[in-house]
Amino acid sequence: MTKGELIESIRKSSNGLSKKAAGEVVEAVFAALGRSLKKEGRIAYPGFGVFTVRKRKARKGRNPRTGEAISIKPSKTVGFKPAPSLKKIL
Repeated sequence: MTKGELIESIRKSSNGLSKKAAGEVVEAVFAALGRSLKKEGRIAYPGFGVFTVRKRKARKGRNPRTGEAISIKPSKTVGFKPAPSLKKIL
C-alpha cells in the first residue's frame, strides 16, 4: 500500500473527510509515531504490534565494488513484532 492508497482508504472509510484532511491525519499520525519512538523507544498498538528502537553494533563489512574491508559504525533501526491477531489474518 502506498501513501496515496492509505489516504484514499481513510477518506473512503470516514464520513465526509476530504482527501487533504485525510492526508493531514496520516502525516500527523506518522509524525507522532516518530517522535514517540525517539523519546520512549517503544510503541505498542494492541491488535497490531509493537515497534521498538533496536541498536546495531559496529561491525566489519566489505565494499561490494572493490572488496575492500570497511568498518560500519553503530546505528539504530526500528524493529516490528506483529501481534498474534495480526499474524492470524496474514
